[in-house]
Amino acid sequence: MLKKLFPSLALLTFSVFSLSAIAQSAQKPAPANDSPASAVFATRPWEFGPFFQGGVGVGDRSDFSFTSAGVRLGKVMTDQHLSGFLRGQFEYAAEVMPYWQSFTPAPHNQLTKYEYQGQTGYVLLPYDGGTFSGVSITPIILRWNLKPGKRIVPFAQGAGGLIWTNHKYPPDIIVQPGQPGGTSVWNFTPQFGVGFHYFVKPKRSINFEANAIHISSASLGDRNPGINASVQFQIGYAWWK
Repeated sequence: MLKKLFPSLALLTFSVFSLSAIAQSAQKPAPANDSPASAVFATRPWEFGPFFQGGVGVGDRSDFSFTSAGVRLGKVMTDQHLSGFLRGQFEYAAEVMPYWQSFTPAPHNQLTKYEYQGQTGYVLLPYDGGTFSGVSITPIILRWNLKPGKRIVPFAQGAGGLIWTNHKYPPDIIVQPGQPGGTSVWNFTPQFGVGFHYFVKPKRSINFEANAIHISSASLGDRNPGINASVQFQIGYAWWK
């Protein structure tokens, strides 16, 4: 009798243990997403976080340096579009930098070219310089985030902003004591950059950027020496929601 019942009892016991194992596995939490970058961008999220930026001038402004710090707010506006390596999503963002500084050569005398009544000559004139402080806002950042990997999302962007400084920038000749020449306290900052987000955990990333930034008053003053190019690097931290 027991020999006849043994297969049935064995099958029943196996079934009970199998159902128990299935029930326990159903109660376990789902494993963490092993692709946090893809998971975040699938939701067309908001991005917010602080950053620090620094760099140097290029060419005839190579003795200029820059530091700034602020916060960024962005919104991924689209799902993925295009194909191949260009496939990605459009993001609109803006930055506010309450801290902005440029370090330039100290005030000095500079040989300056002049023209008067058809004649050209040179004269030694005092030249403004030193540290310039201000605030900056970049209200237009058009960013293309390429297709996410597991943790990295590369991007390219174009942007435009505005700087206000506590005295006329960039440095210029001093036409009257305490009065630099024809530059302006207002300057514009068209720029282009590349970078990437690195997701250290779900909805958290460290951001790296390299930007080429032009600084110009757009002739708001009598002269517009400007800064044709500067290279500035940015590191930031972002929350995604």
